[in-house]
Amino acid sequence: MIERKQGRRSAQDAVKTKADILRVAANMFCELGYERVSLRQISERAGVSHSLIRHHFGSKEKIWYAISDCLQEFMIGYIHTIIENMPHKLPANEKMYIFAVRLLAHMLVSKQPIQLIADAVRQEDALLDYFVDKSGKIQAVVDAIADEYNQEHPQTPINVWEIKWQMIMYAHGAASLTPFMLQTWSEETDDIEQCLLNHWQMFNKIMAHRLQVDPDKVLNPKSISELVYAKECAL
Repeated sequence: MIERKQGRRSAQDAVKTKADILRVAANMFCELGYERVSLRQISERAGVSHSLIRHHFGSKEKIWYAISDCLQEFMIGYIHTIIENMPHKLPANEKMYIFAVRLLAHMLVSKQPIQLIADAVRQEDALLDYFVDKSGKIQAVVDAIADEYNQEHPQTPINVWEIKWQMIMYAHGAASLTPFMLQTWSEETDDIEQCLLNHWQMFNKIMAHRLQVDPDKVLNPKSISELVYAKECAL
């Protein structure tokens, strides 16, 4: 019985150690970029031996792939959470609107995915290809909503990739050009949360107009956190 408990504890410790390594590595990749991070640096910051990291992952590249897998799994789950919390029988335009503005809100609060994508663009194509929805599950969900909208609004169809591109621009702008964002509203506030809300509102107005959402259906939160569902990422 004691040996069995020790075995379970050892397995749990290994899982926790791997999660800690991934969390540290993800933060370092976002902070420094993939090329500037070494396994030895990860081991030092994580407080584990270099050999232990190699035992669990084998290489820096495999650590990056594991981080990508975790974020992909989380984002797929989060997207389904947004859809599941939509009111039943919602018109397609409102469905697409809520999906876009709520997902951007999450991307503004949780910067890691967009930071890793931006860094992947600067690296080998293999990293970007691996990171950007290799399963196709996210794209399938988004396409289904867009197809429903286009069927209901054949005179004003949307290109879902344009909406995704706008989301990427707004998310990356806030993550990588924060000082410029703060300067934009410096005369009215020095609160970064308020600046993020103002930034989100710009996108919100664009989406509401583009998707023909009635004014009384347009979201007007007092903070970004109101739009984000409490769902923890493994990283």
